[in-house]
Amino acid sequence: REVIDLAVAPAEVTEHVFMARTCPLCRKRRLPQDVLPETAVGRQRLGVNLVSLIAALREEGRLPVRTVQVRTVQWHLGTVLRLKLSVGAIVRAVHQVARQAGPEVGGLLERIRSSPVVHAGETGWRENGRNGCVWTFSTPGERFFLRRGRGGEVVDEVLGESFEGILVSDFYAAYHHYPGLKQRCWAHLLRDIHALKELHPEDGGLARWASGVKKLYAKARAWAAAGRRPPSRGQLVLEQRLLALCRPFLADPPSPQGKLCRRIERHIKELFVFVSHPDTPSDDNAAERGLRRLVISRKISGGTRSEAGTESKMTLASLFGTWRAKGLNPFLECLQLFISPQPRTVTVY
Repeated sequence: REVIDLAVAPAEVTEHVFMARTCPLCRKRRLPQDVLPETAVGRQRLGVNLVSLIAALREEGRLPVRTVQVRTVQWHLGTVLRLKLSVGAIVRAVHQVARQAGPEVGGLLERIRSSPVVHAGETGWRENGRNGCVWTFSTPGERFFLRRGRGGEVVDEVLGESFEGILVSDFYAAYHHYPGLKQRCWAHLLRDIHALKELHPEDGGLARWASGVKKLYAKARAWAAAGRRPPSRGQLVLEQRLLALCRPFLADPPSPQGKLCRRIERHIKELFVFVSHPDTPSDDNAAERGLRRLVISRKISGGTRSEAGTESKMTLASLFGTWRAKGLNPFLECLQLFISPQPRTVTVY
């Protein structure tokens, strides 16, 4: 029979001895350079395999460093590898991975800026008790995160002047000033319509209006998938039909759907871009899925305690999020950061 088991072995400690010799010609004492590129980075005590495992447990496994609970990074190392490390050593290992990943994250940002479609989203994040905001900018194969304020200047900082693609986002005002094409998220709009119906279950006019908007959206999805009409013509027809549904509720007397109708009128040119550009999604779910892990981490930990901790968290979230989106093994990819040559570039975010 076949038995699958795990070999529980202690961590291996290797002592490297460097011998100094005296040159017979110049009589100078020479000591070999302390460089172990495939074993450890710099003069660190922890090897690259161990550091990669710690980062993977912390970011991909979402294990805390040390709590009153059992399943922690410290417990795992002590139980499986029989290795006792302090909390400080584990935290320094995580920071080490983030520093090593600087050039990789810089290249990641450049790929996002050159993408034809970028998804953007934001959520709250506290640093040492101070409120802030985590932003994400995503493509099908890349995830980029950073913590800033809630202003629109963050969009300019990340996308830069070279971005000429389509920005997919929700209806947050920080995206309004972007001069290029924008696709607003239909998932957000439909959720708001559903919530409004639950607040006014007896309003038959609201129910008919909501049903008309949903049917029009379904027709737009069908047109975009089939591509039967000229894309620009199809987008214009859909905009006119949606405005016709909303126009009776734009003025007084006030109606429950009036606020949403005014939002639709304000962003009417940004709701059906996916019809004229079929490669553009109609929703911002990619950004929402990218933020989900950070939201769970925030609910567990409450945020980060220092600026250095925030930078490391955002760097690792970008790195592991990108590997996750590409279906790569995070431990092996993290190991490659240390054993493969890194270009001498600077992170640009």
